[in-house]
Amino acid sequence: MKIDDLKLTQLNYKELEILISWAKEEGWDPGLNDAEIFWKTDPNGFYGYFNNQELIAGGAIVSYNGEFGFMGLFIVSPQYRQLGIGRKLWHQRRDKLLSRINKDASIGLDGVVAMQPFYNKGGFDIAFRDERHEKLGAKFTVDHHISNITESDTDDILKYDATCFGFSRPQFLIPWLKQPSGFSFKYSINSLTKGYAVMRKTWKGYKICPLFADDLFIAEELYKACLNEVPNELVYMDIPMNNKLSIDLARKYQTTYIFECARMYLNHIPSIPYEKIFGITTFELG
Repeated sequence: MKIDDLKLTQLNYKELEILISWAKEEGWDPGLNDAEIFWKTDPNGFYGYFNNQELIAGGAIVSYNGEFGFMGLFIVSPQYRQLGIGRKLWHQRRDKLLSRINKDASIGLDGVVAMQPFYNKGGFDIAFRDERHEKLGAKFTVDHHISNITESDTDDILKYDATCFGFSRPQFLIPWLKQPSGFSFKYSINSLTKGYAVMRKTWKGYKICPLFADDLFIAEELYKACLNEVPNELVYMDIPMNNKLSIDLARKYQTTYIFECARMYLNHIPSIPYEKIFGITTFELG
């Protein structure tokens, strides 16, 4: 196999499932429904390399209506590492995604510590660190303004999410809210959404993803609502370290640090209300 002969190839759904299975083996703890939802988000957003028709490396380059791009799920099969394959694939994915989004749009990714210098050389700047924290679910009394998200709430949640995420993503969020073995909650006053959270089942436990809220009190009530559903189960949340209130929430509930990444952007850092982001959605799709 010659690296120069490897051609960037769009992946099909079955090949995306292979990437998800590799992510599980790497200990990234994907959700049980990630492949289906990621595919619905952007079926043209997954590329990789093949050797004799065998998938050997791949990753996501998802476009949100051309307004924003995200690179994630970047994996090289173990036996093909340390050969320069990942370096070539990463640059080709970046350039392909740039061709799929608007000229002035930015691209995001979450980079592990060891890879951050490489991503920086590729044009990405660190916006903030994000730490994964763990806690066991437990029973709590939850504020009466908390309720389950229903079909009739979809439009309101989409609008609130777009404000916090920075871009509209109905193709992702609608199936994300409906996924089996998942939970979703909103905090509303007089029919006005003031925050929401989704918790999905993963291979190891559950992950709160995202948790967006107008203030710390609302974020805490949503956090308790999630913990309340799964007593004694592991619950994870990826905390943006540029939101002091999110750090305060983790400290109050004595969560355990697991590992960290950094949210990095190419072109420019999106202007979004970071003070409302208590838990990010995914390391794979933003």
